Amino acid sequence: MNTYLNALGVVCALGAGKAAVAEALFAGMDEGIRHESGWVPNRDVPLGAARSELPPMPFAQAATRDNRNNRLLLLAALEIETDIRAAIARYGNARVGVIIGTSTTGIDEATQGIGGYRRDGVWPADYRYAHQELGAPAAFLAEWLDLAGPCYGISTACTSSARALLSARRLLRVGICDAVLCGGADTLCGLPINGFHALEAVDSARCNPFSQHRGGINVGEAAALFLMTREHGAVQLFGGGASSDAHHMSSPDPQGLGAQAAMVAALADARMDASQIDYLNLHGTATAHNDVMESLAVSTLFPNGVPCSSTKSLTGHTLGAAGALEAAFCWLSLADTHGHRRLPPHVWDGHPDPALPALDLVAPGRQLAGGKGRHLMSNSFAFGGNNATLILGDAA
Repeated sequence: MNTYLNALGVVCALGAGKAAVAEALFAGMDEGIRHESGWVPNRDVPLGAARSELPPMPFAQAATRDNRNNRLLLLAALEIETDIRAAIARYGNARVGVIIGTSTTGIDEATQGIGGYRRDGVWPADYRYAHQELGAPAAFLAEWLDLAGPCYGISTACTSSARALLSARRLLRVGICDAVLCGGADTLCGLPINGFHALEAVDSARCNPFSQHRGGINVGEAAALFLMTREHGAVQLFGGGASSDAHHMSSPDPQGLGAQAAMVAALADARMDASQIDYLNLHGTATAHNDVMESLAVSTLFPNGVPCSSTKSLTGHTLGAAGALEAAFCWLSLADTHGHRRLPPHVWDGHPDPALPALDLVAPGRQLAGGKGRHLMSNSFAFGGNNATLILGDAA
C-alpha cells in the first residue's frame, strides 16, 4: 500500500515556510548559524535558532500548552492548516492521527520553573509539568484540531521524527488512520546544549561535516510537519528502515554496521537497490566518530558513489526534529517549484579528511537528473546506536 507526503510545513534556521527555506537551502546560506551567549557558562556557541516570529497559542491551549516548542510546531502547522482541515472534513476527526518526534519538548520552560522552585521554595504560577512530557507536542496539535485519532510522541533522540514518519505509515497501512500529521519539533534549550558541551562535541565555529578540520556539532531548532495519506500525491514515501547498534550509549558502531543496516532495510522495504538512489542526505553531524562511521557505511553500500550532503552546517543539528527536517529537504528537492530539482549543497571548508573514504559531496547549484522516477534517501542516527533511514521519491 502506497503512502504519500501530501503537504509540508517547515521552520528552521533557514527561515519559515517552504518557499523561504527552499531559497536559503539551495543557495547554501549559512547565515542562520550565529554565535550566542548565555547558553554555556563563559562561552559563546554557534547555534541554529529559528528567528521567525512565532504565533500566539490558540486561546483554548494558551493556559496549559504555551511553550516555544509548541509555538514552533504551530507555525509549521499553520502553513498547511488548509490541507489539514480538508483532511479532517473528508475523513472525520477520529480517522486523523498525530505522531510527533521530539527530544526536548518544553523542557526549557519546565527547567525554568524548577529553578524558580529551588530559588523561592514555591512553584511559579505558570509552571506546568506537562511541558516536559514527550507526548505533549502531539497532544497540543490534537487538542487544537479537535482530533480523536491515535496521538502520541516518539523520543529516540536524533531519530525521533524519522521514526514518527515510519509510525505514521504503519497506521495508514493497517487501516487505523486515513491521514496522519507526522514530523518533529525541538527547540534550543540549556539541557542538550550543555550536555553536548560536556561531551566536548560542540564546535566553536560553524560545523564542518566530513572535513579534516571538523570539531563537532552546532545545536539547532526546527519544526517539520507532514500530512501523510494514502491519497496519490507528488511525493511518495517509498520505504524506511531502522536498526540498533547496541554498541555504546553515546557513540556509534565505529564501522557503521548499524547505519548500513538501516539503509539496507530501507532499500529492501522500498524494493530498490542502491543504484536507484539519486541523492543521500547524510546525518553528517561533524563529530569525529559519526563522520567516520557514516562515510564507511555509505562507501560500502554505494561503491560507485552517490551525490550526498549534510545540511547541518546550514541548520545546526535539530535533534529530535532532524529526521523530519532533512526528509523535508528531500521533499523540497522533489517538489522544486523552479523546475530545476536542485539538491541541498554540502557547505564546508572543502578540506576532506584523508582518513575517510571519499564521498561525492554536492556542490552548490547541482541538480537532480531530469525526468521522473527520482529517489532520495535521508539518514538519521542517534545515541544508543539508534538508526533510521527514509526513502522519498517521485510518486509511482
